[in-house]
Amino acid sequence: MKLLLNDGGKLRAFWRALIFFWIGTGLSWAEAALLSDITKHYPALDHLTFQTIIFFEGLTLVNALVCTWIFSRYENRRLDSYGLPIREAFSARFWEGLALGIVAPALVGLGMLALHGWVIVGVNLHGVEWLVFPLGWLVANVVVGFAEEMWYRGYMLQTLSKSLGFWPAAVILSLLFVSDHYFFKAGENLYDVVTLFLFGVFICLSVRRTGTLWFAVGFHIAFDFMQLFVIGTRNGALTPVGSLFVSQFPGPAWINGGVLGTEASVLVYPITLLMYIYLLWRYPRDRALVDPPEDIKLPTV
Repeated sequence: MKLLLNDGGKLRAFWRALIFFWIGTGLSWAEAALLSDITKHYPALDHLTFQTIIFFEGLTLVNALVCTWIFSRYENRRLDSYGLPIREAFSARFWEGLALGIVAPALVGLGMLALHGWVIVGVNLHGVEWLVFPLGWLVANVVVGFAEEMWYRGYMLQTLSKSLGFWPAAVILSLLFVSDHYFFKAGENLYDVVTLFLFGVFICLSVRRTGTLWFAVGFHIAFDFMQLFVIGTRNGALTPVGSLFVSQFPGPAWINGGVLGTEASVLVYPITLLMYIYLLWRYPRDRALVDPPEDIKLPTV
């Protein structure tokens, strides 16, 4: 039983993280099965619109909240104690992450413009669209930021870190993050896989160094908003509806990312390196977020 339970009689951290993952995955599979007929009757759900993202990522957010609530009750902790404390909501860390999330894709976009991998033909919005689409895409990416960070880097990062240590947990969760995109997004290739893995590790490291998930949420919101609304980059062979510019993406895919957009451009790699350098310079020491390791070494039986 010591392989399953710790000294306090609770499930060991590894098993809690695994059950958390399977509950959330089971909910996602059930939702996909229930929605399969609906998506057939509403082809608009197959387009890259802010409404579609709010709907599907909203389900991910609900799943993450439900799973986190279940285990927060089991551990007698607050729901917000897994990296997103309410008292620090939209704190300086959040805005710092948001700023970095704006600058990084903006630099990639400028590189694409300079190398003629992105051509701005004109402005895409008119009249009331200037209110509807910026606000809609902002809300959509807020949902994405909270949903994906709570799912990958909230409870699971803290709990796996207690069991396996931080770096194994960061690598495993980054691989899960990559696999989710690789198997469910059209046109995935090695360039995007490398980018997503480096981003996943970067975000995990940001949690370790800042002591909060708010930095990561801000970064994620801004990065995707810049990609989908400002640059209007393609994502999984789909073009976002209602982006800021009328854009064309001529030239080789290594510059503009092809059907995967800026994430698959080689220009993102030096920017990612600068992101790591900035984070390590700005936060040279780890800040406590998780409790001390609970059961890194399983007892022999």
